[in-house]
Amino acid sequence: MLLLRDLAQVATPAGTHAPLRGADLARVDVLEDAYVLVDGDTIVAVGRMRDLGTLDGEVRELDCRGRCAVPGLVDCHTHPAFGGDRVEEFSLRAGGASYEELHAAGGGILSTVHATRAAAADGMLAARVAEHAGWMHAAGTTTWEGKSGYGLDLDTELASLRAVREHGGVPTWLGAHAVPPEFDADADAYLAFALGEVLPEAAAIAEAADVFLERGAFDAAQARRYLTACKDAGLALRLHGDQFTEQGAIPLAIELEARSVDHLEATGDAGVQALATSDVVGVLLPASALFLGRPMPPARALVDAGAGVALATDFNPGSAFTESLPLVCSLAATQLKLAPAEALAAVTVNAAHVLGRADRVGRLAPGYRADVVLLDAPDWRYLSYHLAGPVVDRVLVGGELR
Repeated sequence: MLLLRDLAQVATPAGTHAPLRGADLARVDVLEDAYVLVDGDTIVAVGRMRDLGTLDGEVRELDCRGRCAVPGLVDCHTHPAFGGDRVEEFSLRAGGASYEELHAAGGGILSTVHATRAAAADGMLAARVAEHAGWMHAAGTTTWEGKSGYGLDLDTELASLRAVREHGGVPTWLGAHAVPPEFDADADAYLAFALGEVLPEAAAIAEAADVFLERGAFDAAQARRYLTACKDAGLALRLHGDQFTEQGAIPLAIELEARSVDHLEATGDAGVQALATSDVVGVLLPASALFLGRPMPPARALVDAGAGVALATDFNPGSAFTESLPLVCSLAATQLKLAPAEALAAVTVNAAHVLGRADRVGRLAPGYRADVVLLDAPDWRYLSYHLAGPVVDRVLVGGELR
């Protein structure tokens, strides 16, 4: 067993259900002068030091004075399987070029497709995913989803999914991310290939499928075709939607019983109300909005209306080159007007719900997997408060210190 003792605070989202909505999103159980007891890969007890009795058997102890414990962070939207970078594009955008203009000129997603295919052909793609997973773990992420979508051919898409799975991620097939150049902008022809040739093998590796429903990518009819086939193949459904324009992503997500619709920077009042009365979680990606200089998603309106929301990094080389969920929590507090307690739930239990894992990760409670982030701070709210600072001290993943 492992005893994390003398913690200044242990903070975890309250309750036992998921996703948390409305006032429940802001409820956090906080214990001061506390401990967390781990047996193997499982939490067996959480409490105050004064209530800790005698422990039988061999127990390792970790002195956690001056530190706080929160659940391992859950990043439910990342794009870690890519080659190359987009630093030149970043520089051009800083000079005034828009994301859509760069995409139309052959930059954006398609530039990363070329680099990712080359990395896969050279056998380097798995090493890149491993590197990116290491960055995420160092920032306190203990559970992460990873999408394909930068291969858009059979071999690279499958290599991407395998690399995500091999390095501990939850693989999502983003087969409808963009139309690759060899299909000459014919989205329907590309979908025929993707669903006929890639889906049968991708469905054996991935847990979910995702589509980019947006002007210049795939329209609602094409997204429905893709998602319906993926659902029939046994995959859970996700959507990129309302990033730049409203194109029907929220109604489609609700119709097909998707787990989430992600981005929502362009979502209006009708979309907010529709999500609030559905089981679809809105995954908010404030780092992407910041990186691209876009409006922030309507987080406060969504929460106040009763929608389920999660937060994620959107880690990718073009529009959100950050692996830091603590930074996302800071953006949630300063830009989305979410309280630190709401941000904590959104990057733990609600994000775990999106990945179908809220019964075992996302809380510090007996029976949950021993994923713990130790913060080098006297108060757990430093997770949001210390903007881009070295707030993560140690990370416990499945009972192992890293």
